[in-house]
Amino acid sequence: MTEEIIIAGFGGQGVLSMGKILAYSGIMQNQEVSWMPSYGPEMRGGTANVTVIISDERISSPILTKFDTAIILNQQSMDKFENSVKPGGVLLYDPNGITKHPTRTDISIYQIEGAEEASRMGNTKTFNMIVLGGFLNLKPIVKLENVEKGLAKSLPARHHTLIPMNIEAIRVGMNAVKPFQVK
Repeated sequence: MTEEIIIAGFGGQGVLSMGKILAYSGIMQNQEVSWMPSYGPEMRGGTANVTVIISDERISSPILTKFDTAIILNQQSMDKFENSVKPGGVLLYDPNGITKHPTRTDISIYQIEGAEEASRMGNTKTFNMIVLGGFLNLKPIVKLENVEKGLAKSLPARHHTLIPMNIEAIRVGMNAVKPFQVK
């Protein structure tokens, strides 16, 4: 099993953190992992993306142009990465702020109202974990117990009190993902 993923959105949406937690979760399962971030000079508001590869075998290169899954969190990323999903792959996106929805019919497309669900939870910082939960529902490549270990490894010790809230956000996301039909 090898899963090649691009996660893309604005800086401040937790794109890089989501990728890092996913990568650490793979490490906790004794899998081979690659985590390669890319972001502009802006801390918040600029575009950011991260490539994550999780595999049972050695990873030959972290540089990819085609992905099994794209997790898209803004319109610029949709414009840039929709066509980078391999035929038969998965595109998961939050429709908040998306003006031009995906149009491909050779991939599986799903929506997750991550921003809306985070607002319902009362904490907008859970947005990225909700989206991660949606992804893990579609592709359970790492076990939830390993995601919890990945969170513990990724977050500074002073933030470990937030782990239960993040796990709850992942569970919310697992139940919030819906198929999207191209019209």
